Amino acid sequence: MLYRKILKPFFFKMDPEKAHHLVIDGLSMAGKVPGGLSVMNGMYGVKPSAELKVKLLDMEFMHPIGLAAGLDKNGVATDGFSNIGFAFVEAGTVTPKPQPGNEQPRLFRLPPDEALINRMGFNNYGAEEMAKALQRRKNRSIPVAVNIGKNKITANELAYEDYRSCIRTLYDHGDFFVVNISSPNTQGLRDLQHGNELHNLLVHVCEEMEIQADQRQAKIKPIFVKIAPDMSDDQLEHTVQTIKDSNINGIIATNTTLSREGLSHPNQGETGGLSGVPLRERSTEVIRSVYKLTEGKLPIIGSGGIFTAQDAYDKIRAGASMVEVYTALIYKGPALLQELTSGLKECMRKDGFSNIMEAIGADHK
Repeated sequence: MLYRKILKPFFFKMDPEKAHHLVIDGLSMAGKVPGGLSVMNGMYGVKPSAELKVKLLDMEFMHPIGLAAGLDKNGVATDGFSNIGFAFVEAGTVTPKPQPGNEQPRLFRLPPDEALINRMGFNNYGAEEMAKALQRRKNRSIPVAVNIGKNKITANELAYEDYRSCIRTLYDHGDFFVVNISSPNTQGLRDLQHGNELHNLLVHVCEEMEIQADQRQAKIKPIFVKIAPDMSDDQLEHTVQTIKDSNINGIIATNTTLSREGLSHPNQGETGGLSGVPLRERSTEVIRSVYKLTEGKLPIIGSGGIFTAQDAYDKIRAGASMVEVYTALIYKGPALLQELTSGLKECMRKDGFSNIMEAIGADHK
């Protein structure tokens, strides 16, 4: 109520990127103020529930809903997000070297469509600064994923060096990692999703992950690949097969879309990746296809257009082990997590499931 009646109208009168920074800075500051995190947890925290608990790749999650990459690009607000109900946080996208991203304005709201368009361009402080931020974490109760990418000036044939560099710098600070090859806002990045380029990149990524684990005499941390929603059926099949043939642990489906189908707001003409409700059906279709192509053997994190518990549940039944939100948090505020988790319980109870993991891929059974 506080967000929807007071804070949202205030934020929506501001430039979207300024509002974004204000939220991240506020969450970051809350972690530094004595008692700040406890207050946030008391207002918005989600109580653990055996019904929603997820075990995946030797990790435990109190429920299946996490924060997608793009909101906390530098990992400075993970403590804040940990205390408003998220089961995991995907920080990033981070690149080896700091970069300013694309020219402003580069973030646009489409309120009637419940959507956002961004062309941020991997603006971030660099891997070294993210490592420092994650080292300062006070709340380590939930897993943090580190989403890694390449610098804009790095040629695709040398992209693997950037991904390896990020892994080396951040290996100790992430519980799992996400290879971002699907943002539409870095020229040529999506070319890395296909053919030999994808194969070669994943060989290097898996090799670096193994090197880092061996140095620590520990088990290799999980790594996911984030794919785009705009591939043809043939492209998706080839991409998934390449991922299957590697040592990658899972897939995140999907990133933002270039499609503008069904939009009504004038900002639809802005270039960049579209997120929010218009992406909902397509991302679920991709999840369903990936689940079939992998025979349900490769974990999927579903992302795209999740605004209600039914949206999340549809993705889980389509094959997602967990899901992520971003745009809905902007439109609905931090009470979203309580709404989604309570709604998921109702959905699964109607289907006769005692634990949410029983619903994974239920549409295929």
